[in-house]
Amino acid sequence: MREWWIHVGLICVPLVAVYLHIPPPQLSPALQKWHNAGQVFHFRGSRIFYRESYGALGSSDVVILLHGFPTSSYDWNKIWDPLAQRFHRVIALDFLGFGFSDKPRPHRYSIFEQASLVEALVAHLGLGNQRVNLVSHDYGDTVALELLYRSDHNRTGHLTLNSLCLSNGGLFPETHHPRLLQRILKDSSFLAPVLMRLTNFMIFQRGIGEVFGPYTQPTDAEFWDMWTGLRYNDGNLVLDSILQYINQRLKHRDRWVGALTSTFIPLHMIYGPLDPVNPHPQFIRLYQREVQRSTVTVLDEHISHYLQLEDPTRFLNAYFNFIHSF
Repeated sequence: MREWWIHVGLICVPLVAVYLHIPPPQLSPALQKWHNAGQVFHFRGSRIFYRESYGALGSSDVVILLHGFPTSSYDWNKIWDPLAQRFHRVIALDFLGFGFSDKPRPHRYSIFEQASLVEALVAHLGLGNQRVNLVSHDYGDTVALELLYRSDHNRTGHLTLNSLCLSNGGLFPETHHPRLLQRILKDSSFLAPVLMRLTNFMIFQRGIGEVFGPYTQPTDAEFWDMWTGLRYNDGNLVLDSILQYINQRLKHRDRWVGALTSTFIPLHMIYGPLDPVNPHPQFIRLYQREVQRSTVTVLDEHISHYLQLEDPTRFLNAYFNFIHSF
C-alpha cells in the first residue's frame, strides 16, 4: 500500500508542478490583430482594454457591445465590420477580469462595478451626453440591466440610452441553468482554487462546446482564441470571484428584472433556442410574459448560446430590423 502511494506521488507531483507553470498560449494572428487595434484606459487603478471604430459617415449613432462570460470583446469580431458600416462609432470593451483587461486578485468582482466601468469608458470617450445603443450577451445582459436601472432612475453619471438589445443572458434566476463547473466554482471556496489551476484547454473546449450548437461549433483556432483570452493575465485564477455574478443575479432580481419590465426605451431580445443555459421554451416564454414591451427574434432551432458567433448574419439582420423600427 505504501509503495502504491509513493508511485502515485512520483507521477502526479511533477505533472501538476509542470502544469502550474505552463505559460498562457501565444496570441494567434487574428487575436493579435484585435489586440493591436485596441486601446487602454484606467479605471480605479486597473487597465481596461477597449476597441473603437469610426464607421458610417453622416451618422451620429453609437453602439456599445457588452460581452459574456468567460470570453471577451473578441466575441463580436464576426459582426464588427457590418456594425461599423451602420454606426458612426462602434465600441467594445473587455470587462475587468476578462480578455486583455487587468484581472486583479484577490478582488470582489461585481455587476455594479462593471456597470460603473462602462460609464467611466463612455465619459473617457467624451460620450457622456450622447444617446447610445447597447448590444449585450450573457454576462453583459446583466451589466446592461444595471445600466438601464441607473439610466431610468437618473443616477449620477448614467448613460443616456437610445435602445437595448439583449441576447441569451440569464436574466431570470428561475430559468437559468449554469454549467456544473460554474456551480462548483461559485460555491466552493475549498475546491475552486484547485479546479481553476487544473482546468486545461481540453476541459475548457468541452465546456464551451456544450453551449454551441452541433452544427455551429467553433473551429480549433476559435477555441484556442477563447482559451487564450481566458488565460491572458492569469484569468483562469479569477473565475470563482467573477462567477459570484450568478448569486448577485438572484439577490438583485427585483432591481434588474424590474428595470427591464418598467423601462420605456426600445427593447429587443435575440435568442438562440438550443441554449442549455437559458433553455427553450421556458426562458423565452417567461421573457415574453414579463417584458411585454420588448420585441423578440428567435433564431433557427440549431442556434445555441453564442448566437453572434454561430449565426452572425441572422443576428445582424435581427438587430438592424430592430434599430430601423423606431
